[in-house]
Amino acid sequence: VIEAVFENRDIKADVTKKAEAQLADTAIFGSNTSTLPITGLAEASVRPASFIGIHFFSPVDKMGLVEIIMGEKTSQEALAKSIDYVLKIKKTPIVVNDSRGFYTSRCFGTFVQEGMELLSDGIAPAIIDNVGRATGMPRGPLEMHDDVALDLSHKIAVQTKKDLGDKYEERPFTAIIAKMVEELGRYGRKNGKGFYDYPENGPKTLWPGLSDLVEVTVKDADKALIEQIRTRLLYRQAVEAARCFEEGVITDPREADVGAILGWGFAPWTGGPISLIDGVGVAKFVETLDQLAAAYGSRFTPPALLREMAAKGETFYGRFGVKEKAAA
Repeated sequence: VIEAVFENRDIKADVTKKAEAQLADTAIFGSNTSTLPITGLAEASVRPASFIGIHFFSPVDKMGLVEIIMGEKTSQEALAKSIDYVLKIKKTPIVVNDSRGFYTSRCFGTFVQEGMELLSDGIAPAIIDNVGRATGMPRGPLEMHDDVALDLSHKIAVQTKKDLGDKYEERPFTAIIAKMVEELGRYGRKNGKGFYDYPENGPKTLWPGLSDLVEVTVKDADKALIEQIRTRLLYRQAVEAARCFEEGVITDPREADVGAILGWGFAPWTGGPISLIDGVGVAKFVETLDQLAAAYGSRFTPPALLREMAAKGETFYGRFGVKEKAAA
């Protein structure tokens, strides 16, 4: 049974309890959440061993990936049945361990967030989205944000702030999204109003009112700025994928790359974020991250795992890839 309530812990808990009261003992209960940790959601369950995360991607009829999330108490039987289910509906499963945002939402979130950081830096929205598409992403970060829904982002931020308390980091763009959703009713493509306007007849256009919320100071982009934006958008996602390896959220570079390309459209020409790092070279990647961190903040700081791998001359596929058994 799959629960697909929006990102509100209390409503999910109520639905879980009511549903489980009607279920057979053999049933598996899957929560379709994109960000809320499964271990915490499973606290509402009377049988946490049969509680698992099963994250579908929007639009479900077109997206081929399903992210299966193991909670602390999820059983291997629940995992096996979930994988069987995903394969039977002809989708591709990846398996990850519990974390806020898991693997895909956590890494994809950095793409739209970095787009918002660029907007907060005063860069014109058209430049941000044009360069975003030029990196190989299916859409720019602002239009992608519209697609996933601004009100969903706002709900996630509100719930995350409740969960983390003083540990929650307020970014400059948080207030922009809150105002667009709460005061201006701009939810994204779903209601025809977000960073873009979506007329019934005709193409979408950038919302003129955005300039009232954010001061645009950069209206022209030279080659250096384009490369800077491109690097920020791609490397911000890739370093988050590396952090997921360090924390044990994901352990297989193949699943990380496939999940990124199928799940949120990470630039396919790279082979995925892990192949991007290996292709650039871990040492060179770390060197660039240090430069980005000095210029833009700690979100680009390389995790200890990357520094260790750089020092040893390792690659992700070499360190974490499946080792083929030597022929007998």
